[in-house]
Amino acid sequence: MDVAPAPLPDLLLWRSDGCHLCDETAALVERLLAERSAAGRAVPALVVRRVAEDPTAERELLEQVPVLEVAGRRLPLAVRLGPIRAFLEGAYG
Repeated sequence: MDVAPAPLPDLLLWRSDGCHLCDETAALVERLLAERSAAGRAVPALVVRRVAEDPTAERELLEQVPVLEVAGRRLPLAVRLGPIRAFLEGAYG
């Protein structure tokens, strides 16, 4: 009997309104997730959250957005392809 692999934990993108860096990060992440999919690798769900909707996140993350988060691990100021790629590899293999 085959057992389906457990789903990957969600990839959270914390962003602010009107943040062009957040838009660029979302595009980079989408590109990297498409590459994973094309390579036949599991792809996590991307969940975008606004820091303004969560008082704790706003206090902790506002000056660090865009922030990527997986299972409690965070990559603040996630704006460059190399560090984002490394973060995803570390989180999902």
